Amino acid sequence: MLDLKFIRENPDIVREAVRKKRSTLPLDELLELDRIVMRERQEIQDLREQQNRISKQVRDADTPEVKQALIAEARALGDEISRRENVLKAEDEQLQALLLRVPNIPDESVPEGNGEEENVAVKHWGDPPRFDFEVQDHVALMERLDMLDLARGARVAGSRSYILKNAGALLEFALMRFALDRITKKGFTPLIVPALAREAALVGTGQFPSGRDQIYEIPKDDLFLVGTAEVSMTGMYAGEILPHSDLPIKMVAMSPCFRREAGSFGRDVRGVMRVHQFTKVEQYIIAENDPAGSLDWLEVLLGNAEEICQALELPYRVMLVCTGDMGDGKVKSYDIECWVPSEGRYRETHSDSALYDWQARRVNLRYRDESGKVRYVHTLNNTALASPRIMVPLLENHQQADGSIRVPEALQPYLGMDIIGPPK
Repeated sequence: MLDLKFIRENPDIVREAVRKKRSTLPLDELLELDRIVMRERQEIQDLREQQNRISKQVRDADTPEVKQALIAEARALGDEISRRENVLKAEDEQLQALLLRVPNIPDESVPEGNGEEENVAVKHWGDPPRFDFEVQDHVALMERLDMLDLARGARVAGSRSYILKNAGALLEFALMRFALDRITKKGFTPLIVPALAREAALVGTGQFPSGRDQIYEIPKDDLFLVGTAEVSMTGMYAGEILPHSDLPIKMVAMSPCFRREAGSFGRDVRGVMRVHQFTKVEQYIIAENDPAGSLDWLEVLLGNAEEICQALELPYRVMLVCTGDMGDGKVKSYDIECWVPSEGRYRETHSDSALYDWQARRVNLRYRDESGKVRYVHTLNNTALASPRIMVPLLENHQQADGSIRVPEALQPYLGMDIIGPPK
């Protein structure tokens, strides 16, 4: 969320962010509600002061009659204060709900647009391969090599479910360890974090309220299944005041992730591009409150993800995400899209985002700077690698005429083979 004082003093800036982000936030309603809440608080304070004055008069009353009249007046004021406080509580809850929907201010370098079709390509790496045989998609390749069982996966858990087997299962393990090793060597602390989270953690990262329809809920336990380890890494520091010497905190976490894929009916129904359960290695940084420094860290995270794509020998492009596609909390965001030969196009495989203090305010995560001042931290996150989605370009780009898959050299030590062929 944004600082309420900033919103009051800069309504035009916030209104422009609402427009650029294509947000439905009723800013005028928020500002009016804020005025009502401030006025109500002041009036309650005035009533309390009046009640205190009368209470003092009770002690100094000259006669029992005057005393009883003053007591009655104080009691009436107490009832009025109680009633007004209940009204204030409801109004403040409405205000807080609106504050959670206030979008962050996009960086000036972010292009304005309505959706992903208006994202801007800022870099290409590698040339899409040319094949002298008929290209197969990842489903045909994996089923032929006995790496994937979609029918039995659907039998167990319904549509968008799958079973990885043989080299398919080993490949996911290899990819996750490959990504963890790459990022850990850059000074990131490796973590295994909970895939279950309380509601506060999802509100804190901005998954709620706008993305609630994408999250699986476990009502009996008041828990939810996370769609990214970012939720757990943000939540683990909620409410803390960190020493400046601890920053930056660089973490990389592996976790199972879950997504309902609400609103994606009919999209990517074949294969493992868009599924309900996946495994992801996520980079995450908690940094000091420095906008320029945060944008530098954003480039560092992007570079780490690019190195992984290059090591896997995947042609890709980097997209600067436009305002209408980047989400409420993001100041600036990149996507990496890898080439998918069977579709003849690039598909998103990684995302990279800077949020400044938008998440930190929601979870009350702060640090004490070198001068002793307590400030909100900045947070950043980036997909190092997500499986099985990454298998789509990986297998298709490295397919060979006989239907086998060439394993990139960097991955061979993790998978223990240089060619994926039919199981023996």
